[in-house]
Amino acid sequence: MPRLSLSVLSALLAVTLPCAAGAQTPVRVEFWHAMNGVQGEIAAYARDFNRSQNRYEVVPVAQGSYRDLLPKLETALKTGKAPALAQLEFTQFPALAQAGQLTDLSGFVDDLPAALRSDIYPAVWKAGELGGKNFGLPWNVSVPVLMYNAGVLRSSPAGWTWTALEAAARKMATRSRRPLVVTAEAWTFEANVMSRGGSLASAGRPALNSPEALEALTQLTRMTQGGLAQYRSLTDVAGAAFDFARGQNVLVLASVANWNDARKIPLLSVGVAPFPCEKASACTVPLGGGTLVVPKGTPAAERAGAQAFWQYLMAPERLADWVRATAYVSPRRSATPLLEGWYAKNPQIRAAHAQIGRAAPRATTPDSGEWVPLVERAIEQAVGGKMTPKAALDAAQKAAK
Repeated sequence: MPRLSLSVLSALLAVTLPCAAGAQTPVRVEFWHAMNGVQGEIAAYARDFNRSQNRYEVVPVAQGSYRDLLPKLETALKTGKAPALAQLEFTQFPALAQAGQLTDLSGFVDDLPAALRSDIYPAVWKAGELGGKNFGLPWNVSVPVLMYNAGVLRSSPAGWTWTALEAAARKMATRSRRPLVVTAEAWTFEANVMSRGGSLASAGRPALNSPEALEALTQLTRMTQGGLAQYRSLTDVAGAAFDFARGQNVLVLASVANWNDARKIPLLSVGVAPFPCEKASACTVPLGGGTLVVPKGTPAAERAGAQAFWQYLMAPERLADWVRATAYVSPRRSATPLLEGWYAKNPQIRAAHAQIGRAAPRATTPDSGEWVPLVERAIEQAVGGKMTPKAALDAAQKAAK
């Protein structure tokens, strides 16, 4: 019988000893997430997982938004107090992975059953990769959509191009109504660019002033300054919701995961359509959402617990429940048949989710996260009239390089 190496033996002991110790001493697996709105559902998943076995105790901790969570994780990594599992937005993990702060999970992924690996959309896997290695495990996946006030716009804008959207906004606009909401938000702007056949990255380098980016920002600026669109700060959620409900604004670019929140707005009948597509032959959408990572230095037993919990979350029936609760897209194809009844009641969400068939991961280079504020500043400066769209994007590109 071959002898086990000391490192392999240590890893095996780390995983098996908690079980031998019995249910009284489960390994604590802290999970930081950015899902404040559905933290009750996540707590329930953790509770059910903990009851299903006696090796691990998953402890979920809501940490605010993605933008709130990242600096907290960076601080925890410096102080040696990082959780065993954390949720990061797709553009956030590459810099940490490049800096050696995240665990390479490639071996774990390679050992997964083929039925699970192949059931997850390839673009979703790729969204958690850097340099050919897996640093992120998929879970919450979103696609961009065009939400609309169905009390004002009675027919669905499904199939609209950006040209059609501008023409429709011109017909709906009045002295008090600016139909389209424009925000300085990088992901929906990237979707705007990709829907025109363009990209904000080329060969791993920034392309923030690409022809398609200029075309997109020029249109948004033209519509804003011409009374067809209204700029809204990302911090002005309450005001935007109020104006959307009363019909001052009619169209908003958003994540499909915002659908549940939009439906809670009083006196609003909200509709959802796939994202506008300017060039059908080259149209795609960027994946949104986050990936689950294991910080570097996580003890073997905690890492095993984090991986076991992820596999628990990936069960098709659990993913179907997650989709119904959040409107996120399932990363696994096999969960879709379990959603037939729900889709029958929500056909617009079915159409929105179908976009995952033409979805692509966002740029995952170590500095891609730094492009986000540069893009958002360019949007703000252009639609606010402080700079021309070209000057704003050129400045962003120069800063990104």
